[in-house]
Amino acid sequence: MFTSNAIKRTIGFLLVISLLFSLIGCSKNNPAIENEEKDSGPVAEESTEVVITDHLGREVVFKEKPQRIVSGYYITTSLLIALGLEDNVVGIETGADKRPIYSLAAPQFLNLPDVGSAKNFDLEGCASLEPDLVILPIRLKEAVENLEKLGINVIAVNPESMNLLKETIDMISKATGTDERGERLKSYYDSKLAEIKQMVADAEKKRVYMGGNSDFLSTPSKNMFQNYMIEDAGGFNVTSDIDDTYWAVISYEQLLNYNPEVIIIVPSAVYSKEDILNDEKLKSITAIKNGDVYTMPDAFEAWDSPVPSSILGTMWLSSILHEDKYPYEKFQDEAAEFYREFYDIEINKEDLTR
Repeated sequence: MFTSNAIKRTIGFLLVISLLFSLIGCSKNNPAIENEEKDSGPVAEESTEVVITDHLGREVVFKEKPQRIVSGYYITTSLLIALGLEDNVVGIETGADKRPIYSLAAPQFLNLPDVGSAKNFDLEGCASLEPDLVILPIRLKEAVENLEKLGINVIAVNPESMNLLKETIDMISKATGTDERGERLKSYYDSKLAEIKQMVADAEKKRVYMGGNSDFLSTPSKNMFQNYMIEDAGGFNVTSDIDDTYWAVISYEQLLNYNPEVIIIVPSAVYSKEDILNDEKLKSITAIKNGDVYTMPDAFEAWDSPVPSSILGTMWLSSILHEDKYPYEKFQDEAAEFYREFYDIEINKEDLTR
């Protein structure tokens, strides 16, 4: 004979079983639940795809993170180091041995296959490396299109201003799943530029002339990255009135009329500071009279170009123009910290001599 407690337990058990069957039946017969189950699959699949729009306006779809990367542009090759992707690089641009940052931060780059330059890109050599991603400057549009026809994902970039450089960082970091590191790099730019802007807000803007590396009379126009650098550093680019070209070649007479207070020589110039100071044709210029001629350091990278470390070029120039507000020793410390943070190397601060 069953006790009352046993009967209660039996009834409870049967109710649980009945409820379970009821729920199963509902899930089979309820269209809303059925559709919800069907919809959950595709959402998970779509979330693995990454779509970026490059500087040619092309949409590039990545179904998985690229493992084999080719960079045909020194600016993005350096960026790949800053994003921690150096071990994924299987091919780079010509002239790796001429870029000190590679030897310091990614020495394996010196032994990688060479895919040529913007003037002579090796399309077949690049394709033979079987890359999942190729990064090229927009001026190689034809190569971009040909690689695309071969089914290779290509990102075309044009980092000719700080904003365009940050867009380049966004594109590559998003495609490679290194968003967090990319955001950290951009945040550094924003904080330093804001700091400099506040620091020089009330300071007089000195008139700056920047000479190109192949010819002292070659100079960046308003359209060049170097113009933004001078402005961000709290200076005035005397050749910013030129806006119909990129690198402009001016005459001695034009330079005398500009009469800059500071002259900057870019990294790897074929002439020296002494050549400028001793040029009889320039002796009436204020910068020459006061000896305010400076060569930008080139022990690591060409900071006058839009490489990831170009912010250091702006910081260096700001210290030159406003050393009373931004002492050079502070700049040296901050440059060392930048390379420690983003390139995982220790630099010799003595290489940053003024």
